[in-house]
Parts: sequence; C-alpha cells; structure tokens
Amino acid sequence: MLIRSEYDIQFHLPAALSIVAMLRLHPSLDGAHREGESLSIEHIDLDTKRELEGHEYVDSFGNRCTRFSAPAGALRLAGSSLIEIEPTPDENGFGTDQHPVEGLPDEMLQYLLSSRYCEVDKLSQIACDLFASTAPGWMRAVTIRDWVHDHVKFNYQTARPTKTALDVFTERVGVCRDYQHLAITLTRAMNIPARYVTGYLGDMRVPYSGAGDFSAWYQVYLGGRWWTMDARHNTPRIGRVLMATGRDATDVAITTSFGNALLTHFYVESNEVDETGERVPLPLSPASADAGTAPETGSVAEPTGVSSIDE
Repeated sequence: MLIRSEYDIQFHLPAALSIVAMLRLHPSLDGAHREGESLSIEHIDLDTKRELEGHEYVDSFGNRCTRFSAPAGALRLAGSSLIEIEPTPDENGFGTDQHPVEGLPDEMLQYLLSSRYCEVDKLSQIACDLFASTAPGWMRAVTIRDWVHDHVKFNYQTARPTKTALDVFTERVGVCRDYQHLAITLTRAMNIPARYVTGYLGDMRVPYSGAGDFSAWYQVYLGGRWWTMDARHNTPRIGRVLMATGRDATDVAITTSFGNALLTHFYVESNEVDETGERVPLPLSPASADAGTAPETGSVAEPTGVSSIDE
C-alpha cells in the first residue's frame, strides 16, 4: 500500500532560538520511500519568506533529527513523504516468552527504568497488585494494554505537557500519549522492557475517526524482538508510519525549542493513496452509512508532540 503523509506546523518566536525537530521518518523506512522526503524550514516576514538551513543527525536512540536556529518572527515547518509498505496489521505474538531480567541484552535495561513521564517506582506496587497473577510474557503485556484501554477515557481537552503516568492513573482520562505512558510504566514495572513510539497513524481501511494522524503507541520487548502495542487503539491496525522511538515523549517530541515558541498552526494528514496519488476512499461507519454521508478525510491533530525548554 502507498501512504502519503504531510504536515504544516507554524510558530511565532518572540526571540531568536534553537530548535530540534524530529519530523523525518525513521531511518528503518529508508527503503520504503517512493519519492524524496521533504522538510522545509521557513522564516516568514510580512512580505517575504526565506529557507533556513538545518543540520541533520541521528540521536542515541537511532532517530533522525534536524537541528537549526531561527530568528524572531514567524516560523513554518512543512514536509511530506510517500512510502510503500505491506498492508499488514499489527502482529500477534501469542505465546511469546518474557525474558528474565538477567537474560536481557544490556541495551534493554534502560526500558525497565523510570523516565520523565513513566514513574515506574511510584506504580510498581499497583502493577504488582493488578498483574502479578497473569502469565508472564505476551498475555501479561496484552492484559496491561487492555486494562489501560478500558480504564482511561480519551479527551483532547485534558491534554497537558506535564501529565505523567501517575497522573493518568489517578485522573483516568487523557490523549494518545497518556494511554501509552501509563501502559509503558505498568509494563516496565512487571519487568517487560517497553519503549515509546511516535509516528503517523491515519484512518486506513477503517471508518474515519477524527483528528489524530500524528499518534503515539509503544513497543514491548519479548522473545528477542520488539512488538507493537497501542493502549488507545487496542485492535490491530495497518498503516503505522514510524518516526521515532525513545523512553517516553521527552525523547521523541516532534519539536523541542530552547526558548519560547508559540504554536499558531498545526495540521497533519496521513492517507492511503493509489498509484495516481488520489486518496483511497474510506469505508463508511454504520452511522454514516445509515445517514447516507461520506466519511471525511484530513485532520488537524493534537499538538502533543511539541515541547519547549525555556531559556
């Protein structure tokens, strides 16, 4: 299947600052590109605009990053990609074993520890009380995923950049990143390595569900490999497009600004397209079919992958 992804993100910068953007696709998808991936960095004045140069590097987690400096004023980040991947839903690892901690590769140990949004130490006893009786391995990981899915309510209005896994457990409401942070924390507390993932997850071959094409999910390490998990969308999906992985949202923010950056516009889409570049129509939901209406396409997503570090 062919997937076209694009975004347009704009900021007002009160003063000059440095930014790290994580908007390119993950290097593991290099072989899937069907055209050049674009990233435009523009500084916009009243009557003119000019391209800013960025320096690309790969971080310690293997993610592709773009570092640049921007003057005060309006800043626009825009880009697109076209990739071809198999229309394969998330794999089922039924029966996959859990590694004993002493048998884990050294590089996996960091994914058992507490991190900025995942307070394993504060939720360890709760995780034990809830999941110690489950069978180790795949079924334990799935039970944790489904428990979070069933006990947290999705609500865009509750998004905030400081919300941690403990906050989500207490409030029982959040957005996609909050579901994943809680699931990751509970999974790590049961000695299964878990890492945070960000990327595109558009509505593909499923009815339109609304905004949210920049999405978060997570992966668990079982049986010597990583497996995709999603505590918000806990049924297999197709069309996930990987951008970055890390310990939590801190490591994979789509932009990190070292100063004050005021978000003014945020638009993202990810759609299946045919060989001519036209969007593949989505199936109707039962409600839409009854009403005789066609599903919408395109979305303006939650800007939960934007972070700022004030000087």
